[in-house]
Amino acid sequence: MGTVNVNREVKDVFYRYKMPQLMAKVEGKGNGIKTVIVNMAEVAKALGRPPTYPTKYFGCELGAQTQFDFKNERFIVNGSHDAVKLQGLLDGFIRKFVLCPECDNPETDLMVSAKRGAISQSCKACGYHGQIDSTHKLITFILKNPPNLNPAVQGSSLTEGKRSKRSKRTNGDANGEGKDGENDSADHGGPDAASPTAAGNNTAIKNNDEDEGTKWSADISEEAVRARMQDLTDGVKNMTINDDLEKSEKERMNILYEMVKNKRDAGVLDNTQVQKDIVTEAERLEIKPKAPLILAELLFDQNILAQIKKHRVFLLRFTVNDKKAQKYLMGGLEQLIALHQDALVPKVALIFKVLYDLDVLNEATFMEWAEKVSKKYVSKEVSQEIHNKAAPFIKWLQEAESESEEETETESDVEIEYNDRVPLKPTATATPKPKVVVEDEGEDDVDIDAI
Repeated sequence: MGTVNVNREVKDVFYRYKMPQLMAKVEGKGNGIKTVIVNMAEVAKALGRPPTYPTKYFGCELGAQTQFDFKNERFIVNGSHDAVKLQGLLDGFIRKFVLCPECDNPETDLMVSAKRGAISQSCKACGYHGQIDSTHKLITFILKNPPNLNPAVQGSSLTEGKRSKRSKRTNGDANGEGKDGENDSADHGGPDAASPTAAGNNTAIKNNDEDEGTKWSADISEEAVRARMQDLTDGVKNMTINDDLEKSEKERMNILYEMVKNKRDAGVLDNTQVQKDIVTEAERLEIKPKAPLILAELLFDQNILAQIKKHRVFLLRFTVNDKKAQKYLMGGLEQLIALHQDALVPKVALIFKVLYDLDVLNEATFMEWAEKVSKKYVSKEVSQEIHNKAAPFIKWLQEAESESEEETETESDVEIEYNDRVPLKPTATATPKPKVVVEDEGEDDVDIDAI
């Protein structure tokens, strides 16, 4: 039997709320044709609702009668209906009566107040508490059959359960309840009062109303709700934390953004444990490669050259040996430079050189970035201007790479003298890297190697 997500709008294969796929079997012919939902008990258990609720919901939506056989776990909807159609209707039931309207998690419980004729819903995941829309026909059924009602007391079916109640009332009359009715007749008169059966029925109905008022109602006062929320187990609290993974990537980025911002404002970003906690949170939210976008925004401003050195270790925790993280840091730098164009555009080559020297970004990242002018993070015009200013640095990297390759080829042809007394000694000497001069607008020429 296959499983599907409880909330089928969620396409994540790792979504932890699963339920069995609905299985339906058509039986009978002509006017007696009916659809048996074979695994309704298992589906209802996964949803945390009695199996009668979704079955009755199908009947309300299809305008068909329903039957419940608890003893044999047969839940029937009159008429011929395929499983695909019923699965679609089940999605509607889940949306209205299972999922929390705040966090969309199926961690909800229903509380029935028969006196007030209202059904409220409380979520163990986010703490939401509120009333369910009372316009659907299923509300009446739920009010008469609260979630904590044991179906076994009704017999093998709801119809049989009603017969059982009628028999109990009849037995009550035989045990002397009718005598009270006769006394009432003598005192007050009237044909209804004279009937012992009517008196017994009135007593049974009254007791039934009292039971509904006391047994099935729930305290929904502020204090009671607060007390229930305090009773959450550690396991449920952990589930609340893990619910972050079901949020959109933008929402998860915002969670990490707030964390880094708070730590920065508190002046504790230099603390090793704080840095590790931020990395752990980024991993938990599954956004670690994109975290440098947040760091570039929160850690840097016009004084980026000094700030790179200050936060080098923190940056390395995200970028070292992570090609994606380095690409996102480049995107964050483009956004920062675009924000402070007048101050930072002339210093692009210097910024890149410092990041390269401190091993925050590697040569391959710069080379790949230089191949294409992208408008992913900034406008194409600004991106082109940044590329133009970075050109001397990129040229320097290319020349250094080509010379390194030449040195490697030369060293492979060097003759090595072996002597009992003299260690290995190459006959060639290394050629120093050429110097590159970066033009800085309004300033003197800067030697990058001298930085």
